[in-house]
Amino acid sequence: MRTWLISVAIGCFISLYSVAADFAAQNPLKDGHPDKYIVLKGDTLWGISDKFLESPWLWPEIWQVNPQIENPHLIFPGDTIGLVYVDGQAKLTVLRRGAQGRTVKLTPTARITPIDTAIPSIPMDAIDSFIVNNRIVEEELLLRAPYIISGEEGQLIGGKDDKVYARGNFGGQPLKRYGIYRGGDRYIDPVTKELLGFEALEMGSAKVTAQNNDVLTMILTETNQDIRIGDRLLESEEVKLETVFHPSSPELDIRGHIIAVPGGVSQVGQFDVVVINKGEREKIKPGNVLAIYRKGTLVKDPIAKETVELPAERAGLLMIFRVFDKVSYGLVLRSKRVLSVLDEVRNP
Repeated sequence: MRTWLISVAIGCFISLYSVAADFAAQNPLKDGHPDKYIVLKGDTLWGISDKFLESPWLWPEIWQVNPQIENPHLIFPGDTIGLVYVDGQAKLTVLRRGAQGRTVKLTPTARITPIDTAIPSIPMDAIDSFIVNNRIVEEELLLRAPYIISGEEGQLIGGKDDKVYARGNFGGQPLKRYGIYRGGDRYIDPVTKELLGFEALEMGSAKVTAQNNDVLTMILTETNQDIRIGDRLLESEEVKLETVFHPSSPELDIRGHIIAVPGGVSQVGQFDVVVINKGEREKIKPGNVLAIYRKGTLVKDPIAKETVELPAERAGLLMIFRVFDKVSYGLVLRSKRVLSVLDEVRNP
């Protein structure tokens, strides 16, 4: 199985942005917000900021550094978060450290802070199980790839430590290890009908133990599901995935759609993963935040005798966490109502 370089930074290093002029003229605070909040175990920065702000992703823009607190960007259970006012503008800061935030250990060379208990930005475990299993490739790449032809003694399926046999064009010298993939969805743009990519689901990985002409003997080293005849072999992909995200608006004016929900469901809620029809070619980047607009319903105009689509209404917010050429994966951070495939995504 490919090695995923997922270095989950549990401490939240909040990037301090310059506040845009139009933002400064607005009040970002939510009606009925608390003046103070004591951080609890299991909280996330997103959830805490949602208690204070109408737009939680603006948290980094109104964060106020407290010079009396060393490294105020690490938030711990027991810390007190509160409001201060600087030049008439509301700011959020750590008012008081809890017991965990004060715990340090002195050594001759370094001061060590227990960041393993710090509050994460968002619950990364909501997407961990998904991000390691999916990859967007050209459909032809998967169709041309070598494939599993049999298990040991003719078995049709295999699991970890089982022996399997694969056949195909290995391009000369085969690799020592392969990822094993199964074809998933074909992603089609709902407006232009362009083929955006082909989903490849990682089933596991295998190491090569022998070669006889165009047939490889392999041992399954990792399996996410049973390996089947016809599953394809691809070079293992090694990707450094960002796990500390700095919320930002996309560079371009984005008008896209949710085109799929992994797992085949059609309805979407908070912390669900979705696929959108925009990617690197539209300069989408990890950390970009997009507003979700619920697709308008169709109604009958009784006077004009026509069917009319009502305007889309803002219904949620998502953050991009992985980007491919023409599509991206995003995590729904907020949803006011049930969302669906074909709902629109736009700049926040």
